[in-house]
Amino acid sequence: MTLDATALRQAMRDNSEEPEGPSRNARAERLFAEIEQLGDTGLLIDGLDHLLEVYNYSSEQDKMFVPFARLLRMWDERPEDFDERQVHGLFWMFKWVSSGMIDQPHIPLSSIEKWQAEMERRYRLAGHSERAVRQGELRIARHLGDMERAERAYDAWQAADRDSKSDCRACELHGQGSWQDHRGDREAALEAWRPVLEGEFTCAHEPHAVLASSLLPLLRLGRADEARAHHLRGYRLARSKESMRATVARHVEFCALTGNEARGLEILAERPAYFTDTGEPSSLLDYLEVTTLLTDRLVALGHGEQSLPGPGGRTWSAGELAVHTRKEALALAARFDERNGTAYVSTSTRERMDQEPLLERLPLGIRVVRQVSVPRRPVPSSGSAPAGDPAGLLAKARQLSEALHPDSVDAWAAVVRATGEQTTGLEVIDRAEIAEHRGMNPEEPPAESVAHFTAAAGLYESAGEPGRAASALARAAYCLALDGRSDEALAAVAGPCHRVLTLFAEGAATARQASRTLLSRTRILNDRIQEAGDQEAVAAAVTALEESVRELLALAEPHSADPGVGSAIGEALGSLGNITAFRGDPQGAKELYARSAEVYIASGVPWYAVEPESQLAGVSRHLGDLETAERASRAALEHAAHFPEPGGRARLHLQLVETLADTGSIEEAAEHALEAAHWSDEAGETTGTGAYARHRLGGLLLELGRVDESAAVLESVLPDLSPETHGEGMVVQTLWWLGDCMTAIEEPRRAAEHWLRAADIARGWPRQRDHAMLANLAGEALYRAHLDSEAELAYERAGELWRSLDDTHALVRTLRVRAWIATREGQAGPGAAREFMASAARECETALAASQDAQAAVRLRAELADTYRQTGELIANSCEGKPGDRDADGSARTAYEEALSYVVRAVEGFAEAGESFTDLRTASDLMAAWLEADLGRADAAEARARSVLTRYESAPDAEAASSRCAEARSVLGYVGRE
Repeated sequence: MTLDATALRQAMRDNSEEPEGPSRNARAERLFAEIEQLGDTGLLIDGLDHLLEVYNYSSEQDKMFVPFARLLRMWDERPEDFDERQVHGLFWMFKWVSSGMIDQPHIPLSSIEKWQAEMERRYRLAGHSERAVRQGELRIARHLGDMERAERAYDAWQAADRDSKSDCRACELHGQGSWQDHRGDREAALEAWRPVLEGEFTCAHEPHAVLASSLLPLLRLGRADEARAHHLRGYRLARSKESMRATVARHVEFCALTGNEARGLEILAERPAYFTDTGEPSSLLDYLEVTTLLTDRLVALGHGEQSLPGPGGRTWSAGELAVHTRKEALALAARFDERNGTAYVSTSTRERMDQEPLLERLPLGIRVVRQVSVPRRPVPSSGSAPAGDPAGLLAKARQLSEALHPDSVDAWAAVVRATGEQTTGLEVIDRAEIAEHRGMNPEEPPAESVAHFTAAAGLYESAGEPGRAASALARAAYCLALDGRSDEALAAVAGPCHRVLTLFAEGAATARQASRTLLSRTRILNDRIQEAGDQEAVAAAVTALEESVRELLALAEPHSADPGVGSAIGEALGSLGNITAFRGDPQGAKELYARSAEVYIASGVPWYAVEPESQLAGVSRHLGDLETAERASRAALEHAAHFPEPGGRARLHLQLVETLADTGSIEEAAEHALEAAHWSDEAGETTGTGAYARHRLGGLLLELGRVDESAAVLESVLPDLSPETHGEGMVVQTLWWLGDCMTAIEEPRRAAEHWLRAADIARGWPRQRDHAMLANLAGEALYRAHLDSEAELAYERAGELWRSLDDTHALVRTLRVRAWIATREGQAGPGAAREFMASAARECETALAASQDAQAAVRLRAELADTYRQTGELIANSCEGKPGDRDADGSARTAYEEALSYVVRAVEGFAEAGESFTDLRTASDLMAAWLEADLGRADAAEARARSVLTRYESAPDAEAASSRCAEARSVLGYVGRE
């Protein structure tokens, strides 16, 4: 079907609202083909302008030049065919076309300079400021690397007056800051960008581009937290804009330079076409440069074989893609340089591709699909020994074992590697220790460890060390328990325990050997509690454990100066704390956990204090002692620094998050949630602990008002959440927060989607208030999005729920909103709207009649009064005109009279409800005054306005008072009674 001119103009307007990209461009081309068939010159101009618009904001900017040349020729031949709007469009696009030619290496530099001069001439003749001309010249000079010309152009740009052809303030500030950054003045750049970053100036592509441009300046100034926030906020804004390839490239560059290679890969994977879209070679060069930077980084980290998306729709290895994109980038840069007669672009390209990371790691808090493991630096130990020196390695391992240092495991592993299986040349005691520590290797299967410990025991006996032999056999017994053979383990440990106690009594075994042997028994008994089948069996197992623990403490406590004995005492006290907590005495458990941590620290082994400190934090928080909980959590994190195990760090950070959130330290809580998310990812627990950490981080960021960051974090965690794994409550809360985020950033449709999804989950909950709230929130969002039919359904659902919950106020408010929805185009109409208002009034009246609570009755009277006020407003708004204004049949006067009667009832109702509702009463008084004025009753209108002024005489500075008084004076002015 052929469209007429009106329909084609509407179709172009509709197409302008579509997402950027080839589909929008193709539709514009189809519409233009139809336009050419009509022979309407004005429509043809609009069609060419629409083509320029969509090409400019797409990956096909090279298509702009032909329609612009045609439009300019039409202007030169018949300028009278252009109306004021079309003339503005022509000159507006001139600046983009002329300086935009610099991005196309096939266009000769002489042609670019000619077009720039032509723009300057035409702007001068048309009386426009040279501001846009100089801005374009700066763009050309920067590309050429001509700093002197660029400085002159920048100064002339700033000196020229702004006019209708100048870029919007947001875009101009972006350009000014970019120039300052290019000159090396990062502080000045950020100051120029500040009004855009703070939301004072915005446009369709800002602050998107400014956020990306600010990333590296912030990093280089040491403001990494701000850079992280700008990345989260900025990429979320830019990702849907096809024309922002250079902006997206800056985000990839940021990831490559901050240890976020996995995030960079995820961004690359989102738009494979960015590798091959050739319509704007300049931004293609940007993308190739940062892809090379990222893939080179992966190769340097040992991930050259990592599979990646890339050009040609195929999978590449990181190494292959690094070579390919470097070659392509240099070839494209060479084309620019050949055109320009310089080497500036190639030099800049090499510098960008060869950058060194600015930070080893900058946790972002968001989930990434592709994990890239980055080798962590080993935890430094207290000295080292040459790798090929077995004697030195043995000495070092013994030193670390004596101190119970965590590095002892790695030290003994180094001994094993150095000696291999051939230990015949070593002393018996050396071979015994090596066998024992092979058994301690956490990577050994339990059965293998049993063999190693048993062999060590035999060697210790041969070396005349019966106490150490008993300890080794006890450890072998514990390995049986780890292998699921707890009965066998308990039987096996009895002999070593009996023997070591005898030896200790005879002075043939040390306190350390005896306590370590008894400790193995307590560990076996502790594990048996988990296997107990019923409550009676559990109680018996706990009693047996307690007896073993107390026997251990009785033996060990007199010898606590020995670190080995002290560590056994610390573990025993922790077990006793667990027993005390199990028996329902959290205060007693708290004291035992504190003693356990103190013993570990006093023994010089603070790394073992982490577990009791964590337990102390948990029980203290349970008891409401947040000060102790926070102190213990911080101590646990400090002492855990000796361990590189990331999963444990994540859980410790999360524990501190909960306490800090309870104390109101939200900003610091968010920092620890960020760390927890990072360490969870490092531990491969992205969908477990990591999901919870991101959930908490998103909520905390929302509470801090950092809405864009919160949205990015919550959106990233949502795919990992499921009611089955994480619980319905966590999923609903995440969706609820996301709805809040979308509302704050003015995306009501998406807010409604999240809230409706959450409502569907909450539908099956026994308590329906959350379900009702979510349905209500979804209705509000849909109403703001002008999705009226969907909003009506959501509010109907919410109303039914509020009725079932006996919440009259919430029910009445849904009915009133449904009334306003009914008045919108395509909805039920004024009759239905009035019936909704009448239903709301009836609900209030029914509840009032049944109310036995004086305060509840007051609130209901106010709710009824507000219903009357809104009814009056609805009736007055339903008129096409005012009384006396196209009101031949008097219908407007009749409606205004009826509206006034409702508003007067509202005034009376608010007055009856009391002083707490003064502001609502005066708002109704002023509405009545306006109605009186339009009905020609100046005296009545004046009286109402002056009563409002009188009421607020004692509170002139209050916000509501100021607003009401200003409106009252407007009424007086309207009726000529100022």
